[in-house]
Amino acid sequence: MVKFCSFLMFVCAIVSGIGFAHADEWDSFRGPAGDGSSKYENLPTEWSVDKNVSWSKAIPGEGWSSPVVHSNMVFLTAAIPQTDKVVETEHDLVVLGLDLLTGDISWKTTVFVQSANAPARHQKNSHASPTPLVHQGKLFVHFGHQGTACLNLSGKVLWKTIPIEYRPVHGNGGTPIIVNDALVFSVDGAATTKVVALDLANGALKWAFDRKSEAPRKFSFSTPALITVEGKQQIVSAGSDVVHGLDAESGEMIWKVTYDGYSVIPKPIYKDGLLYVCTSYNTPWIYCIDPGGVGDITSTHVRWSHQKQVPHTPSIIVDAGNIFMVSDRGIGSCLDAKTGDVIWQERIGGNFSASPVLANGLLYLQSEQGGATIIEASRVFKVVSKNTFGERSLASYGVADGTLLIRTSEALYCVQNK
Repeated sequence: MVKFCSFLMFVCAIVSGIGFAHADEWDSFRGPAGDGSSKYENLPTEWSVDKNVSWSKAIPGEGWSSPVVHSNMVFLTAAIPQTDKVVETEHDLVVLGLDLLTGDISWKTTVFVQSANAPARHQKNSHASPTPLVHQGKLFVHFGHQGTACLNLSGKVLWKTIPIEYRPVHGNGGTPIIVNDALVFSVDGAATTKVVALDLANGALKWAFDRKSEAPRKFSFSTPALITVEGKQQIVSAGSDVVHGLDAESGEMIWKVTYDGYSVIPKPIYKDGLLYVCTSYNTPWIYCIDPGGVGDITSTHVRWSHQKQVPHTPSIIVDAGNIFMVSDRGIGSCLDAKTGDVIWQERIGGNFSASPVLANGLLYLQSEQGGATIIEASRVFKVVSKNTFGERSLASYGVADGTLLIRTSEALYCVQNK
């Protein structure tokens, strides 16, 4: 009887489309919780070109969007030059769907075309940097100032839009998030500074919040975060010189905290009632904020701030009362999440842009040089392993059951224990 019930539960899961293998779908930037954590306990800890690689696939063009996974499909974006000229040319901005089991490209769809005279990108950026996301059977992709689109999971474009035209600095970067029936993202360009919400059904503009920024350098690239404070949803969006907490339905400001920072990249993280925001350039700080206030709460709700070895680019991990982070120059840190006190700081080695992943008590850190350092998520610094493909890598990991997806300048690698 027990065996029959177990079998019946398995069949029902398949029929309903849930599936046991998809309980922790990595279907958006930084995973299902949006904080870089995974519940899987079986991710590989050792790999190289000839070890634990199930498949690798050359991806056409270039792009630093992170791979996402849904129902045994991998989705990512790329920018493919239309000619082989050395000078900047038009790019097809494409979305690709790959089979997770084989690495085969199942489909490739051109969504937008980047003109040859578009604003230049930073050398560490690409024309396809924001990460796709899957929600309720649809795939949403964002190319910054070039536009936003919705596709079905077979690659057919359902809608696409450029809701607000603006001039970027250094190209596109931040990824949208899902907020109820809206797709929300930050627009922080040379002069335009807004937070935008689009209707998931058709891409129509629902609302736009104007930061009214006075920052000397207005451009930033942060991905918003959706949090719940005292039963009310807030959208947290970090920009140049200011982070805002917005009402999730109306987009109206609830609170703000000001600081000195621009080109803000890390995604804010909310844990145990406290919000952690990094300020990026020129000197990066991390701010710990109580998001329960109203209005300008800079002088009343900032619990602590810390400056030493804070990342400009990678987002942070908050776990079990600890903050784990790695600076762009390769210094790893563990801080007490309530006080900001330094527990340890150690040199990891390399330079970092990718955001770390937390799984099974381990931190996965991917360097720009292609080296991966795995350490224990602990108040005692301990390296578990070091691995490399020897290829440039700026994208964050994709995660599936027993699987790491690593995007390099040369290929997408599927890494599994063998």
